[in-house]
Amino acid sequence: MKILQTVKKIPGGLMVVPLLLGAIINTFAGGYLWETFDGTFTTYLWKSGAMPILAVFLFCNATTINFKRAGVTVYKGVTLTLVKVVSGIVLGLICGAIFGDKGFIGLSTLAIVGAIANSNGGLYAALAGEYGDATDVGAVSILSINDGPFFTMVALGAAGVAKIPISVLIGCILPVIIGCILGNLDEDIRKFCEPGATMLIPFFAFPLGAGLDIKNLITAGLPGIVLGLACTLITGLLGYLVYKLLHMDHAEVGAAIGTTAGNAAATPAAVAAADATLLAVSQTATVQITAAIIVTAICCPLLVSWLHKVEAKKRAAKTAS
Repeated sequence: MKILQTVKKIPGGLMVVPLLLGAIINTFAGGYLWETFDGTFTTYLWKSGAMPILAVFLFCNATTINFKRAGVTVYKGVTLTLVKVVSGIVLGLICGAIFGDKGFIGLSTLAIVGAIANSNGGLYAALAGEYGDATDVGAVSILSINDGPFFTMVALGAAGVAKIPISVLIGCILPVIIGCILGNLDEDIRKFCEPGATMLIPFFAFPLGAGLDIKNLITAGLPGIVLGLACTLITGLLGYLVYKLLHMDHAEVGAAIGTTAGNAAATPAAVAAADATLLAVSQTATVQITAAIIVTAICCPLLVSWLHKVEAKKRAAKTAS
């Protein structure tokens, strides 16, 4: 059976297929399955293992970063973070100013900023690993700064309540720094870790999916689905266009920010705790953001894969001429 080859034929297949399998299993059998095998290797690998495996993935990718190009990693990370955060804040505040408390088709400013300004670091890293290079993957250490309620609170006038601890920032960057140092000190370490940059993708994709519930799409209805599509198309295409304007390699990777972070679903509750006036819309925003998480996890890899084909055709035509 050609299982792996078939999966690779699907756009972003190494990430999308395991992620969807995890979401399907969690939706229809997750409660029984995870309770039955709680505390076993099954749970650690397929339910709660995303972050440790993702950390190894980042380390393996970092070993392939050349010190001479380390500046490129930081440059890409800062660029993508600015595109993501600024676009989310601007869109949310504009919709709030125009449509008021009722929001755009039921989407409040809280839901828009919470979904669009936060990106799924794991999904970005997987797509960057598949379509980009080590500098693209390393950018996730900077991009992780937008993961959480901080920028949402700033945008909604609640800045100062939430702070990003320095330990969190260091924790995001440390595996990349250590991997980069070891990979540059020893060529054998770089070669040893290099296969992990691809091999580990399905192993953290499945547990990421196992944290999603497809039934939330039905609960959220049209607004939540629209929010997810808007997040992928607006921020994804903006990231791609900015990469093109700055003449960066692998421009399609810029579109990999067109996602909503998994823990963004907790943002409305955190913001409402800081600003009680938003308590009334926080529950609806939570469901809508959850829908956006699922929609972007499906649509963003498709967009990146399509842009990759577009860029490949352009490169082939330029080479032929």
